[in-house]
Amino acid sequence: MDLCSLIDRNAAFAPDKTAIAFEGEQLSYAAFASRIERTATALKQQLGVGRGDRVAILSLNRPDYLVLLYACARLGAILLPLNWRLAVAEQLFILGDAGAKVLVLEQAFSGVLAELGQTAPETSVVGLDFPPPRGVTFEALLARSQGSGRTPHTDLSCPLLIVYTSGTTGRPKGAVLRQEALFWNGVMSQHMHNMTSDDHVLTVLPFFHVGGLNIQTTPALQLGATVTVHARFAPDAALAAIQQERPTLTVMVPAILQAVSEHPAWPTTDLSSLKAIATGSTIVPPHLIERFVARDVPVLQVYGSTETCPIAVYTRLGGDLSRAGSTGLAGLCCEAKVIDQAGNEVLTGTPGEIAVRGPNVFFEYWGNEAATRDALHDGWYRTGDIGLCDADGYFWVRDRKKNMIISGGENVYPAEVERVLLEHPDVSECAVIGRPDPRWDEVPIAYVIARSGCRLEADELRAHLQAQLARYKVPREIVFVTDLPRTALGKVQHFVLKQLDAQSRAQGEAS
Repeated sequence: MDLCSLIDRNAAFAPDKTAIAFEGEQLSYAAFASRIERTATALKQQLGVGRGDRVAILSLNRPDYLVLLYACARLGAILLPLNWRLAVAEQLFILGDAGAKVLVLEQAFSGVLAELGQTAPETSVVGLDFPPPRGVTFEALLARSQGSGRTPHTDLSCPLLIVYTSGTTGRPKGAVLRQEALFWNGVMSQHMHNMTSDDHVLTVLPFFHVGGLNIQTTPALQLGATVTVHARFAPDAALAAIQQERPTLTVMVPAILQAVSEHPAWPTTDLSSLKAIATGSTIVPPHLIERFVARDVPVLQVYGSTETCPIAVYTRLGGDLSRAGSTGLAGLCCEAKVIDQAGNEVLTGTPGEIAVRGPNVFFEYWGNEAATRDALHDGWYRTGDIGLCDADGYFWVRDRKKNMIISGGENVYPAEVERVLLEHPDVSECAVIGRPDPRWDEVPIAYVIARSGCRLEADELRAHLQAQLARYKVPREIVFVTDLPRTALGKVQHFVLKQLDAQSRAQGEAS
């Protein structure tokens, strides 16, 4: 049995049911399963793709993204999703590091091909919506496929995904996930959402992130539910889809929660079809959750990372959602604990590093033994996140270990300071970093974006912070900006902000 077997069985049970809806068209489970089989056959027979080979995709969300995923599962091959927001040089590094045998891409991202022809001429190219200069279109590839795409001895133990994570230093690392990781991740998603085959998922997050691919999308397809896919997120389109398509579930990271809830159509959009919204990827400001709860939409929190596929800890629909700020309990199929620097489990309520173990966890960083040894210890993945576990088993994430500021021997968690800043009615977004200081080692510095039409003063914010935080936690300087460096999911990149802050100070000293 491979992961694609679940799609085959859904096609047998409900062949005419819609598996994927995209831009006004529907793909039934029977058609989905057939297209997967044809794709696997074409990749195997015409491009020589077999067990362990890497098939890269550079595309916005589309049904064939998911077709390729399950075709790779059938072959025992590995899908390599590429972030289309990266620079060409970054994409080329990932393609070279992973040794991609095939690159499937949209014309909008064909700028990578000129250099790819020089650096990796052996890589086969397939155009999803155009005929590439050297290669073939996806439809032409499928038209010539005959026979079976099955590979002997393919099962859930085969690697299926390599997803590259951007590190704070050096090159990105490719986390390798087995088919079984997606299977057990799906079981936990179904448990988390009380998901059934009657559910309808709206996917607006990009598939090149495990959040967009695996929090709801693949779990829904593996259960026989329906997924409406958006090529990319737009707040007006998301609200229109909720109003018209009536999905029951969706995932929205905090930046998307904010964009949707501040859109002019928000007050008049009917949200009654939604039985829950899942959120995560970073610490979620309580005021964003409250906006949806006030509209009778439960908000579920999920904690994890690329390395956990990503579900590890979550709050469950029908469970206790009253603990504001908690990311929930360890998932149904994995373990989680809080450890000290030596790897020993700490006492209840004591902050430490969160570690996760289970069949959903990655097993290596591609071609990087040193990074793998640093991250995995006896099967436990050390997340690099600081948090605590209370007496009832609920986890509370405080911050990234690498973001923590040590000022005069005291620990300052940027997320705690950011939470208080966001409670000010005129603050839209913010980020707190540590700046080197000759006396205190580091001091906190806040970068703040004011709400549109609001005028903020540093002294006003400082007074707001001093009323709720210890003096050493109050930022030494408050800098007002109009934007912050972010990942593709809108998460603020604190390490980039630290670099920009250092550059700004160096330029100031030079002048």
